[in-house]
Amino acid sequence: MSPSNGVPGVGFGPDGMLQARIFSYADAHRHRLGMHYEALPVNAPQVPVHNYNKDGAMRFTRNDSGNPDAYYGPNSFNGPKQNPAVKEPPPRISGDADRYDHRASNDDYDQVAALFRLFDAARRRRLFSNIAAAMQGVPAEIVERQLTDFARVDPAYAAGVRAALAPIQVATE
Repeated sequence: MSPSNGVPGVGFGPDGMLQARIFSYADAHRHRLGMHYEALPVNAPQVPVHNYNKDGAMRFTRNDSGNPDAYYGPNSFNGPKQNPAVKEPPPRISGDADRYDHRASNDDYDQVAALFRLFDAARRRRLFSNIAAAMQGVPAEIVERQLTDFARVDPAYAAGVRAALAPIQVATE
């Protein structure tokens, strides 16, 4: 379910998490399984796919498609060709177009805050306890920086973790 497996003609939005997943899911598959991860029977599409992948580890197909070295385009050997009917639609803009500054709207806290506010008291206690246990042995200055981040999510989040940390020894170095 990699988001990079898009539908032809549909573009991707500028959401930072989506953009990271578009790259990282396929990259992780290539790292773990090799360049032919999409041909693995459980991942393979039900229709023929024409790409420029050949040879290498975990190859599931034979290399008998005419000229096996015509893996470039355009070529003179009836290789794959672009289909302009399925190109990504141009974004509608007005005014000046410039690079998208992903830091301008970078909000690392709203989604976490919304989830935290859905938690009942028991779930919050488990969260605080688990975080406090994981912070055992962490230097105090780093714990304080993390508590500052928790406070940006919700002051009750930071207070709950701080209270759960009280009985646990935090490193002083």
